[in-house]
Amino acid sequence: MDTLTFHNDAPLEPDAVSSDTVLVSPLSHVQATVAMARVSHLVTLINGETLIDTPETIGRDQHLRLSMNDIAEPRDGLVVPSEDHVAQLIQFAEQWNREAPLLIHCWAGISRSTAGAFVVLCALNPHADEHSLARALRRASPTAYPNRRIVALADIVLGRNGRMSAAVDHIGRGLLAEEGKVFSLPARHAA
Repeated sequence: MDTLTFHNDAPLEPDAVSSDTVLVSPLSHVQATVAMARVSHLVTLINGETLIDTPETIGRDQHLRLSMNDIAEPRDGLVVPSEDHVAQLIQFAEQWNREAPLLIHCWAGISRSTAGAFVVLCALNPHADEHSLARALRRASPTAYPNRRIVALADIVLGRNGRMSAAVDHIGRGLLAEEGKVFSLPARHAA
């Protein structure tokens, strides 16, 4: 099995990732990340033609597949992220038992998946400051560019009154890249 590295070039070793961790990956590293980090829960945020099969080590009810395109406004022939997508993501995150890591992926590991990770952190840490969570995301991934529609919808669903959107606007676009690297975030953050 190939060795994976986090964005900071630290190797991803088996048993090196805490069970209470949210991982983010591009599609190209999903299988290796699931195996190396012993992931128990998987979120796929990708277009319907690219949805992946559930890895053998993950139960079907522990894999949330949300079919959507990486867009912020409706476009003909594409699936715009919806409030239902966001509500399903939040419910899935709240049901995660944190006995093994949760992996969120999209195609490139830059937009939909980083938005998903930010939403999960906000849902699991209802009293944490949105700006501190966004800064943690930026430190973990210099290429993160969270999908603004997903964040805006979660802002409404979670009752954060625009603070989530303001926080991701504050961290900015991030470095340009075709594909992000695998990164991790602790699931728990101080209020």
